Amino acid sequence: MEAITLPIYNAQGKEVDSVKLNTSVFDGIVNSEAMYQAINAYRANQRKGLAATKTRGEVSGGGKKPWKQKGTGRARVGSTRSPLWRHGGVIFGPHPRDFSYTLPDKIKNVALKSSLNAKVKENNLIVLDELKIDSSKTKEALKLFSNLKVNNKEDKKSAGVLLLLDKVGAKAKLALRNIDFLRFNLASDTNVYEVLTHKKLVITKDGLTELSNRLKK
Repeated sequence: MEAITLPIYNAQGKEVDSVKLNTSVFDGIVNSEAMYQAINAYRANQRKGLAATKTRGEVSGGGKKPWKQKGTGRARVGSTRSPLWRHGGVIFGPHPRDFSYTLPDKIKNVALKSSLNAKVKENNLIVLDELKIDSSKTKEALKLFSNLKVNNKEDKKSAGVLLLLDKVGAKAKLALRNIDFLRFNLASDTNVYEVLTHKKLVITKDGLTELSNRLKK
């Protein structure tokens, strides 16, 4: 497959260069089954699994037999905390459990490659030459996304922009953290769920290199 070429933009939103995408990563293949498995695994691993109910042995009370076994004409009962009684225990209720499981690295890599290829096909992958933020003011960071034309109202509704960086400085963190339509992360740490839940993907040139090196192994 012939390598895909994407333009590289600077902080002013002007095209300053171009980059050929690594064909071992950006091969144009979108494997929906791998993405499905990766997203299910990610969401399962986020579950707390803290739901809990008490059995008849865990609820308070019920130590005394309500009435004698025979001679009353009523059904035999050993405890007022039977699941059949009000304030009794719960039958087959949920208990704390671990929902997490491990997905093979090969499937995770295929899924992440597929999510990146999907962004390229949708024209939603933007390459930035570098991120230079000299001030911790959010206003300064907003100028960058305004120049790249990725801060529209549609994006603001659902954290529409994901920014992937090779490194994040202290001032950059302060400037970026309060932008409502933006989420940012290191390119080396991103995952398929993060990529697919954002409409636009902005990645620095060095971040793209790191991500490509991570996935082509």
